[in-house]
Amino acid sequence: MAGNTHEKKSKEEGMKARILKRLEDESQELDRELRTELPKEIQRARELGDLSENAEYQAAKERQTFVQARMGMLRKRMAEISLMNFDRLPTDRAAFGSTVVLREDGNAASVTYQLVMPEEADATKGLISTSSPIGKALVNKQAGDEAVVATPTGERRFEILKLTTVHDEA
Repeated sequence: MAGNTHEKKSKEEGMKARILKRLEDESQELDRELRTELPKEIQRARELGDLSENAEYQAAKERQTFVQARMGMLRKRMAEISLMNFDRLPTDRAAFGSTVVLREDGNAASVTYQLVMPEEADATKGLISTSSPIGKALVNKQAGDEAVVATPTGERRFEILKLTTVHDEA
C-alpha cells in the first residue's frame, strides 16, 4: 500500500509538473519576445516618423501590452498550480484528473474524457476542462449518475458508465 501511495503522489506531481512546464515554456517565449523582438519592432516603427499615425508602432505597443498581461496571468496560474493539493480532491466523485466513460442518450457508443485544467484541454484527445460546459456537468458526479449539459441546440444527457479518479489511477 505504501508503494501505491508513492506511485499516486508521483503521478500527481508528474501531472502538475507537465502543466507547469507548458506554462513556463510559454512564459519564456513571451519573455524573449518582450525583451528582444518587440523593442526592435518599436524602434523600427519609431524610425518611420510620426507616431500618432503610425500603425506599426501602435500594433507593436498593443502587442507589448498583451504580452505583459499574458505573462502576469501565466505567473499567477503557475503559482496556483504549484499550491494545488491533490489530497483534497474527492475519491468517489468526478473532479480534476478523473477519467470518465460516458454514453450520450440515444447513442450506443461510449466516449472517454479526462477532466483537466483549461491549459491542457484538447477535446480531440479526450481532454476536457473542468470549466467547460461538459466538464462542469461532470464534476461531483459518480458512476451511474446522469450529467445534463445545456447547449445552443438543446440539452445533451450523458450517463456516467465508469469513473476513475486521480486517486485510483496510480
